[in-house]
Parts: sequence; C-alpha cells; structure tokens
Amino acid sequence: MTCPQFHLGWFLGNSYGVHGWLDQWGGGTARNWSDPALHMDLARAIDRACFDFVLLEDSSFVPDNYGSSMDFYLKRASRAPKNDPLPLVPLMLQASKHVGIVPTISTSFYPPYLLARLMATLDLMSDGRVGCNFVTSTANRAAQNFGLNDHIEHHTRYEMADEFVEVVKQLWDSWEEDAIVADAAGQTFVDPCKVRPIEFEGKFFSSRGPLNTARPPQGHPVLVQAGGSPQGRAFASRHMDVVMAAVSTVEEMKSFRDDIRARVAANGRDPDKTKIVFQFVPIVAESDTQAQEILEARRAAKDPAEILAAMGSLFDIDFSVFDLDEPLSEMSTNGQQGTFKRFMSMGRTLREIANSFHFAVDDVAGTPDTVAGKMQEMMEEVGGDGFLIAGNLNRRYIAEITDGLVPALQKRGLVRTGFSNAQFRENLLEF
Repeated sequence: MTCPQFHLGWFLGNSYGVHGWLDQWGGGTARNWSDPALHMDLARAIDRACFDFVLLEDSSFVPDNYGSSMDFYLKRASRAPKNDPLPLVPLMLQASKHVGIVPTISTSFYPPYLLARLMATLDLMSDGRVGCNFVTSTANRAAQNFGLNDHIEHHTRYEMADEFVEVVKQLWDSWEEDAIVADAAGQTFVDPCKVRPIEFEGKFFSSRGPLNTARPPQGHPVLVQAGGSPQGRAFASRHMDVVMAAVSTVEEMKSFRDDIRARVAANGRDPDKTKIVFQFVPIVAESDTQAQEILEARRAAKDPAEILAAMGSLFDIDFSVFDLDEPLSEMSTNGQQGTFKRFMSMGRTLREIANSFHFAVDDVAGTPDTVAGKMQEMMEEVGGDGFLIAGNLNRRYIAEITDGLVPALQKRGLVRTGFSNAQFRENLLEF
C-alpha cells in the first residue's frame, strides 16, 4: 500500500503556561515563563518545517482535586500559572508566514458574538490563517469561576456547543464575501444589501447580528475539536474541519478515524474534508539505541501521582483517597467522558492504570529515519490524516522534530516541503 501524504500539527499543552522548568534543556523558562519568545520560536520553526497548524490548549481554573487541595498543582506548575493564550495569536502569526494558529475557547463560558467577532478579526488580520478549537470545559472549579455552582451536565454542554457553533457560523455569514466595495465615487464603503441580521433565537443562545466586522477571509475560520465521547464525536461530525484524537494504538487510531468519517458522511458532509489527526510523542535521537534508552528512562521516572492528579482535574475526582493497589469500584464523572472511559479501561487498580494510560501514541523512539518509517507504517494502516506532535516543549525538542524528524519525512515524500496556498483551510484540503 502507498502511504498517503499526511498533515502535521503541534499540540501545545499548557499553552501559555510553564514549559520545561524541570527539564535539563528547559533553559530559563522557569524564570521567564510568561515571555512569549518560546512560543514565537515554535511558530517560526514549525512554519519553516511546513506544519499545517499549532493548537493552543487552554483551561481557566486552578485545580484542587488531588488531595482536595491546590498544593500539588501549584507546586508542580500543573495548569497554573497559565496566561490567556489569545494574546499569543497575533504574535505567533507575526513570527510566521503560513502556519495556522488555533486558540481554544469554551462554548460553556464564552459569548458566541464575542468569539465570532474575535475570530473574524484574527482571520482578517492574518489573511486567513486562524482556526478555533472548541471545548465544553470539564471542571466544576472552572464553572464556579463563571458564576455557576456546579458545571453544566455533560450532554447538555454538547447541546450548548452545537448551538454555539451554529450561532457563530451564522454571524460569520452575516456579511457576504463582497460586501466591502470601497467605492469612493459612490461614497459607499459597504454595500448595505450585503449585510444582514441573523435574528438567532435558540434554546441556549440568541443573537440579533450582524457582526460589526467583515466576513473572515476563509469564510469560516478552521473549526477544530477533540471528540472522544459519543456526544463529542457527534458534535465533531456535524461541524468540524479537524478532529483530534488522543489514543495510543494503531487499532484505536483506525477505529476512531473510521467512526468519525462514517458520522461525517451520515451528516451529509464529505469525509475527505474533515481531517483526523492523532496526538503523537516521538523520541528522536542520534541512534536507535540512544532513543530507546531515553524512552526506558522516561518510563522508569513516571510518577503515578502526576498522572492521577492530571486525570483527576479532568474528571473532578480526587484519586489520592484510593489505594494504588486496590481494585477500583464503579465510578462516574461529569467531566471528560471519552477520556474517562479509556482511563478506566487500562487496568484494575490505579497503579496499573497510571502505568498503562497514554494521552498519545508515545512509544515510538529512534533515529529520525526510524521514526519516519514507523509513522509511515501507521498512516498506511490507518489511512490518514496526520499527526499532532504533543511532546514537552523546549527548544531542543522543537529542533529534534523540525530539523531532524521532518526532513526524514520529507525525504520519504510523506509531508509537504512547501505551501501551495495562502490560507490555512486551503492547505488542509490540499491532500
């Protein structure tokens, strides 16, 4: 089988937060964590390496799940401190020429009109290089920061998200593409016949419209979502241009992609226009032996508490109260349903689960050519559409991927060597 050419993205977990402060190669990021220079360096590097996009994850609370306290999270700089990533977008756009920049917003807490106007503005500023990652948020503490006592029920959150996206799409469409005529002779800047209210009245949101800025250059900025639960997958299949998957095996990758493509087709959309990308954490070194040694050292250094604290903040569960080696009883969550189901399926005890659970395909290690070959084998079996690099951020890792792995992929003809189009969406749909 011939491997299809595939897309590359970068998932920036903890986005505008602390990166690599305990890493040997973290540099001065502990002291300078709010300096945007690292993020701008990332944008330059992945632009040069012809990545499609970078996604800026976000959350809006300080967790206190593990040990019923904020202490663990604050000491480890886990989710806090974290700045709002949206101010990074113009800086990263300015540092690059082609790569798409995708910030995250919560459909549970963000006003649709504000989001539609903000994304239209960024798309206009960049001539069509932005996208938007939609999340419903998961934590009670986040909901309490926005005036709620408890978070909205999971299924209801996705009903809201569906309506949210419908509102913002209608707002982007409230201006026709050629509404701005800039006719000096006729003293007409905007043709009034080509701008109209939307008069949206829904179950959760209402908006008169129109936007007070022009239609985005891409029509709609690229829409992105990570749909793990049945509700998330249904939501993604109705609206999204890119769907992210956090799975750990080729079998899971293939199953996820087949399911999303079938759902997209059932919604009357072209599956080839919805790209499924898989979180991937490769280890690249000068030899296969060295890479395997790094992999084994990371496995040996794995701290169950780190994983359980991180998962607890997604599920609103305090895993510190359970014995690591006792079989777990039945549990439920109002948090991330798809991730929770995968997490609980990884073993009978918390220790087994913590040792087995992976956010991504992360056991691939070797020289650039070895890793490129394994990526080729995976894509041949899965069928597409690409990988989302999700490793810990430091400048050394950026170089290992962009200046080591990517040239090996390009040599095999697996990824692009240049950009044929000016806009993010056009580059996504090129193959």
